[in-house]
Amino acid sequence: MLQPKKQKFRKQFRGNMKGVASANNTVAHGDFGLKAIDRGWIDARQIEAARRAMTGHIKRRGKIWVNIFPDKPFTKKPTNSKMLGGKGDVEGYVAVVKPGTVMFEIGGVKSEIAREALRLALHKISIKAKIVSKDAI
Repeated sequence: MLQPKKQKFRKQFRGNMKGVASANNTVAHGDFGLKAIDRGWIDARQIEAARRAMTGHIKRRGKIWVNIFPDKPFTKKPTNSKMLGGKGDVEGYVAVVKPGTVMFEIGGVKSEIAREALRLALHKISIKAKIVSKDAI
């Protein structure tokens, strides 16, 4: 799974996800991209599942860019534990995604194959997104 190599602090606050994406909001590298419509947390497992779905569909032709990285730790307390004793242990890492963020890009393959690969990736993530092309932006 993706996670940071080093961190200054082990646990973070939850933060807020107000506003829209000011960076990473255009298709910069490939020809097609998967652009977020909702806001939310994308887990490291979801990113890896989407990447594997796209790679398997294009049969390792072309190139895939993953523009998000799970650098925010989230914690979870064990079940049947009382609400005391501080914050729980780090359970995993998430990427904070705002509306307008281009999460994945794909290039070097035909448009039908790229769109189908991005559609498969869309089913693996937990927020609403749409497929965009470089010409449409």
